[in-house]
Amino acid sequence: MKFYSNKNVLITGGASFIGSHLSELLLSYGANVTVIDNLSSGTVENLNNSINHLKLIENDVRDSSKTKKYYKNIDVVFNLAAQHGGRGFIETHPVECLNNMLLDNIVFDNCIENNISHIVHASSACVYPINLQATEDQRNYLKETDANFDIPGDAFPDGAYGWAKLMGELQLSNYVKQYGLSGTSARIFTAYGERENESHAVIALIAKAVLKLDPYPVWGNGQQTRNFTYVEDTVKGLAFCGSREESNSYEVFNIGSSKHETVEELYKNIFKILNWKPKNIDFQLDKPVGVKSRASENSKIINKFSWEPNISLSSGLENTIGWYLSNLKNIDLNKLEDLLMER
Repeated sequence: MKFYSNKNVLITGGASFIGSHLSELLLSYGANVTVIDNLSSGTVENLNNSINHLKLIENDVRDSSKTKKYYKNIDVVFNLAAQHGGRGFIETHPVECLNNMLLDNIVFDNCIENNISHIVHASSACVYPINLQATEDQRNYLKETDANFDIPGDAFPDGAYGWAKLMGELQLSNYVKQYGLSGTSARIFTAYGERENESHAVIALIAKAVLKLDPYPVWGNGQQTRNFTYVEDTVKGLAFCGSREESNSYEVFNIGSSKHETVEELYKNIFKILNWKPKNIDFQLDKPVGVKSRASENSKIINKFSWEPNISLSSGLENTIGWYLSNLKNIDLNKLEDLLMER
């Protein structure tokens, strides 16, 4: 909290699901926050709790002619802007995912031109080799060195999205090497929480239960694991990453739970909270599910900051479901049911 007091912080993609929560957190720490977002996936509504306390620039970070000036006198840049979505999106929109490499390059160039001292790049667990996540019973814990792009033949990320995120890391590490600033790549794992949309698995499964779909559709067999990480933990991890002050230094940190939890455990928690369960589960084995297991090895972030994500799945789901139910009045339930047939 002391670190961010009166710091000038720029968040690209700051009206997004994660970005809006990060904006609120840094404001609570006393930072002066500027958000650049073209609102392609983020919304002004996401910033309702903070809009009167930050500067919102509604523009695309790729248009430097209109956005470069907002990097001036900034202490820390959080690069969260990206084209992204749930598993269905990244499987069917590889070109949009790869465009993130251009986006990252433009943001980093603007940082250098404005002498930014520290950049935090929002990377992803999708950078990790898929062979380490290939079976449901393997249950490896992914450590930062597992995605080491300095070793020939080791890199094998999760699809076009994973490759683009890994190249973002490679870009930032070389900007640090050439220009001497401080850079941190934060590998975000399976984040969920308030303000997420139904294109992502957790909110989709909540929505299906709220609609009482029976049979209840589940992509895959329900035994694939993820380390479901509540967004409050995710943004706290990002804030820790932004507090690094070592010049000419590049580091990578995992930001994710160290618990393997199955999709079955996820939806059973949802049923319990809603006090409802279907008679039948429709396991949709033809749908894309991504890797079979994923969880974070957290020794590095613990050693550096004496912290790791620690909010339980049940607690995070209680908050998320409460938020979702309170916003039902703003949702077209007929359109939602049609959408969920796609997720």
